[in-house]
Amino acid sequence: MIIEMQVPSPGESITEVEIVEWLKPDGSYVHKDDALCEIESEKVTLTLHAEESGRLKILVEEKTTVKVSEVACTIDTDATPDESEQTQSEHVEESVSEPSPEPEPSVSPEKSSVAKPTQQVVKPAPTKASASESVFPLDSRPVKREKMTQLRKKVSERLVAVKNQTAMLTTFNEVDMTRIKEIRAEYRDRFEEQHGVRLGLMSFFVRAVCEALAEFPSAGAIIDGDEIIFPEYVDVGIAVSAKKGLVVPVVRNAHAMTFAQIERTIANLAQMARENKLTMDHLTGGTFTITNGGVFGSLLSTPILNPPQSAILGMHTIQDRPVAIDGQVVIRPMMYIALSYDHRIIDGKESVGFLKRVREFLEDPLKLLLGVG
Repeated sequence: MIIEMQVPSPGESITEVEIVEWLKPDGSYVHKDDALCEIESEKVTLTLHAEESGRLKILVEEKTTVKVSEVACTIDTDATPDESEQTQSEHVEESVSEPSPEPEPSVSPEKSSVAKPTQQVVKPAPTKASASESVFPLDSRPVKREKMTQLRKKVSERLVAVKNQTAMLTTFNEVDMTRIKEIRAEYRDRFEEQHGVRLGLMSFFVRAVCEALAEFPSAGAIIDGDEIIFPEYVDVGIAVSAKKGLVVPVVRNAHAMTFAQIERTIANLAQMARENKLTMDHLTGGTFTITNGGVFGSLLSTPILNPPQSAILGMHTIQDRPVAIDGQVVIRPMMYIALSYDHRIIDGKESVGFLKRVREFLEDPLKLLLGVG
């Protein structure tokens, strides 16, 4: 029997995807639930798994854009593995029978174990092209060319659209991280022992944003035609670096969460991002976004809005700097924070007030813990 494997739908509004890479060669014998290929949409990367065991026939080449529900390959379930494939299968079963310890998860960027798209060295020929047709001068020096992925193309379109369709401005402030560092150092071990998750920085920032949004609701508002929607809840998108690029999974109802619940949710979402298990439900519906360029060493930046949201908070690296406190110059761990916002909804006074309130909560975390202003 021939089984047709159709391209799955990543989400309700997505009609086209790209076959990024075949993980099994054409004509090979595959087993049920084997990962056959990676499929990339404008927001997520999916894996197509074999529905049954049999002989694989690939119908769509890599780096090809296809319609959702199009047949990508077939599996002949009447076929049987040859001797070499049978031996290989038995070897794989033996190797997975004794699993090795899993490495401890990390939110820092990881090198992908998936093969990168094939890169081709190209030497433009003057007889076939003109300077007006190429980004680079036509000489004998080699260049590398690779097709832009579906995800990268969509991100490019959205970034340009944000610039063209919003009145985006950015305001800055800086935070003395002394008290947060002291609290984390004092309670780190007990927090992890009690809740099974580390006490990171992000829970402090999420809670500070939630409290500040209660006072400045326009920072979480959304334009819908000629109306402004003010959500009475906070769904915070957290920018996470995955092997396919930056994704922004959403922490739902963050305003009602404890520090431990926030940290646990973020850890789970980050793990899912690294394993390409995020779905459209994880990536849509946020009301505010936090991005942390500090993990890459960024000292200061202007984060770009995540539409249709109206504001995004940028965290940056913590750096010891001299500051004046009570007339004395002291060294403190300081972080620049940035708020990019849509000036159509958020006035300058509100944006500055919102960011100042976030700073105040972060510099006195007991306000967050005790619920006092």
